[in-house]
Amino acid sequence: MTKKAAEPVRKDKVDQLNVEVYANRSELGAAAGSDVAGKMKELLGRQDRVRMVFAAAPSQNEFLSTLKAVPEIDWSRVTAFHMDEYIGLPADAPQRFGTFLCRGLFDEVKPGEVHLIDSSNDIEAEAKRYAGLIQEAPIDIVCLGIGENGHLAFNDPPVADFEDRALVKSVELDLACRQQQVNDGCFAALEEVPTHALTLTIPALMAGAHLYCMVPGLTKTAAVRRTLNGSISTECPSTALRRHSHCTLYADRDSYGE
Repeated sequence: MTKKAAEPVRKDKVDQLNVEVYANRSELGAAAGSDVAGKMKELLGRQDRVRMVFAAAPSQNEFLSTLKAVPEIDWSRVTAFHMDEYIGLPADAPQRFGTFLCRGLFDEVKPGEVHLIDSSNDIEAEAKRYAGLIQEAPIDIVCLGIGENGHLAFNDPPVADFEDRALVKSVELDLACRQQQVNDGCFAALEEVPTHALTLTIPALMAGAHLYCMVPGLTKTAAVRRTLNGSISTECPSTALRRHSHCTLYADRDSYGE
């Protein structure tokens, strides 16, 4: 197993959700990257392929940097997906989530298969195509974050559905979600942020066997508190994580509120 760079300053369990708090986002990312790498190696030791879903956001940077630096992972046996994509951005737009993950991970580690959401296609057809790929076999690992409004992927409170029958759907983005993209520095102004996206649904994410949720930073403090302390409800979609039997939430002192 890969050795963690640092130990958490606090560990807790809320319902079924494991919570680990680290001193800062660098230690958070190193710990999460180490844990995911260890799980990948474990699974690759007993099965032919590992199927993974990745989030694309600045909150994932330290985690991704750690993960891609871990030696002796056979990425040729990894099938990679991502969890959401804007509708309406040009194919070469740097804000596209597929582009973010290609530049930040896939182009370097070269997974055996990479399936990107192509939101320039007919939207209904693309949702059906991508859902079909997700359904081909179980998802082993989901690497995700939590939005400032508690969203998982682009399942904002108005559109989140814990019993969604779809695996992939088009959604209208909540104003708070769009503002977060500006806060994160991904767009210069709110009017530049697309209003719609394709997203994996809550059931699609929750179907992953092992979930790793990285949530650093002061802008996520309220979302983390609601995730851990609020009622399990689509008013804060991330509360669904408390029902997953193998999920760890990685916070730092800032996001945890210490």
